[in-house]
Amino acid sequence: MHALLPNQDEPRLVQRPQGATRQTVDGLDQLIVALPPAPPADAWRQLPGGAALQAAARRQQKDAVLRGRLSNARGTGITLARLPADARCAFARQQFAGRLAAAALDERPASIGLLLPGFSADRAAALAQDLLLALLAQAFRLPAFPGKPPRQRRLRSIRLFGLGQRLSLDATLVGARAQNLARWLTALPANELTVGSYRELAAELAEQHGWRCRFLDEKRLRKLGAGAFLAVSQGNAQRDAGILRLSYRPARRAAPAQPLALIGKGILFDTGGNNLKPHKSMLDMHEDMAGSAVALATLQALSELEYPHAVDCWLALSENRASATACRPRDVIRACNGTTIEIIHTDAEGRLVLADTLALAGREGPALMLDYATLTGACVHALTERYSGVFSNRPALAEWLLASGRRCGERVWSFPMDADYDDDIKSRIADVKQCSENASGDHILAARFLQRFVPRSSAWAHVDLSAASRKDGLGHVPGGPTGFGVRLSLACLLDDPAALAQVLQPARA
Repeated sequence: MHALLPNQDEPRLVQRPQGATRQTVDGLDQLIVALPPAPPADAWRQLPGGAALQAAARRQQKDAVLRGRLSNARGTGITLARLPADARCAFARQQFAGRLAAAALDERPASIGLLLPGFSADRAAALAQDLLLALLAQAFRLPAFPGKPPRQRRLRSIRLFGLGQRLSLDATLVGARAQNLARWLTALPANELTVGSYRELAAELAEQHGWRCRFLDEKRLRKLGAGAFLAVSQGNAQRDAGILRLSYRPARRAAPAQPLALIGKGILFDTGGNNLKPHKSMLDMHEDMAGSAVALATLQALSELEYPHAVDCWLALSENRASATACRPRDVIRACNGTTIEIIHTDAEGRLVLADTLALAGREGPALMLDYATLTGACVHALTERYSGVFSNRPALAEWLLASGRRCGERVWSFPMDADYDDDIKSRIADVKQCSENASGDHILAARFLQRFVPRSSAWAHVDLSAASRKDGLGHVPGGPTGFGVRLSLACLLDDPAALAQVLQPARA
C-alpha cells in the first residue's frame, strides 16, 4: 500500500439482534447506552445495573453524558445519555452520537457495545447507524509523523445489541471509509502530498478498483488550449501540474449511458500568488485540495458499492505559488472553450483551474456534473463552517441537494444564480472577469463564472466547501478536516435513483 494512504484496520462489526447478555457485556471494555428523551421503565430494566443508572440519571441534566463503570470483573465502562427531545433531524442525531462516541473512546477501548433500549425499531436502527458513523470517525487517526509511532490502543470491535433485526450496513461502512479517506488526504502536509505523490496514490487506488487512469500534463493542456489552468500552474517551481482523470465503468452498465462527472479542486498549497496571503491565512492552505479529496473518495465509495453508471473523476492538481513567472492581475488568458478571462485577483485561482477542468469534463457529455471546491471565503462568511453552499444550473437539482443534506446530516444551503449577477464580472477587455474587484457576493459570482464552462445539456451543481474543515468538529466528526461532501454525494446519488433521474430531466421551455 502507498505510504500516503491510510493503513488502519477497521473495527470488526458484530450484530446481536436478540440483545445483550451479562456474558457479552462482561467481555466489553465500554458499553454505550442511548435512551429516548423520556425512557420507559422497561428500558432501564434492560440495562445492567439499570436501577442505579436510573437513579444517577435523575440527578443529572437531561442532555448530560453519564459515565461510570459496571460492577463486573472487567470493570466495563458505561457511557449513557438520553437523546435530546429536539434532536429530530439527522445532523442533531449525529451531533449527539459524536458526543457519546468521543466520551466512550476517551479511555481508548478495544471493544465497544451499543445498546439502544426504549426506541422504536426504525429510530433505533437510524441511531445505531449514527453511532457507528461517529465511532468510525472518532476512532480514525489522522496523519502524524512522529519519530516513533505513539502507543495507543485501537478500537478492534463494535457490537450492536438488541435491535431485533440485522441491519444492512454495507453502504454505511463504505461511506464512513470514504469520508475518512477524504479527511486523511486533506490533512496531509503539502510537502508530503505533492502532485507526484497524489498521482501515485491515485494510481494505486485505480489498480485496486479497476479504474482507468490518465494524466493531462502541462504540455497536453497547452495543446488543448487550457490557458486558465496554466495561468495558475505557470508560477510553480515544478512543471508537474495537470488534470488527473480517473474512470470507473461498472461491470453491468445501466441506463443512462452518459457518465457522471465528479470534479475536484486540488490546489495542494495556495500562497495566493502575487496577491500574497498574510501568514495566518496561509497556515492551513495545504487543505485547499479538499474538493479533490471529496471527488476521489466519492469515486471510491461508488466503486465499492458497484454503482451501475459510468463515473469520470477529474482532479485539477497544482499549487498556486508567488514567483517571477506567476500570473498577474489584468493578465488576459483564454480557456479551452475559447472564453477569454481577465485576471483580477491571483488568490481566486480555484475558479481558473476548475474552468478548464469543467470544460474538458463537459466534452464527454455527462448527464450530471458535481464539482467540489474550497472556493471562497465569502461562503464561509455567509454560512460559517457548519454548512456548505450549493449552486446549480437546475433549480430542482439544488433542491434535491438540500433534501439530500437534510437526510444524511451534511447540511447545505442554496444560493441564487440569477443572470444579472453577471453584471459584476463584465470585462471591457475580455469575455469575463475572473472575479469582481470587491468581495461582495464572491461565492455567487464564482458560481456564475464557473457555469460558463459547463455545457447546457448537463445538469451541474457546484459545492463550495465552507464546511471542509472545522476546529470544533462537525456533527459526528471530530475537529479538523471533515470530509464534508462525500456523504452528501452518496445520499444525492443513491437514496432514490428514480427520483434523481426525474430531477435531471431538462426543464421544458
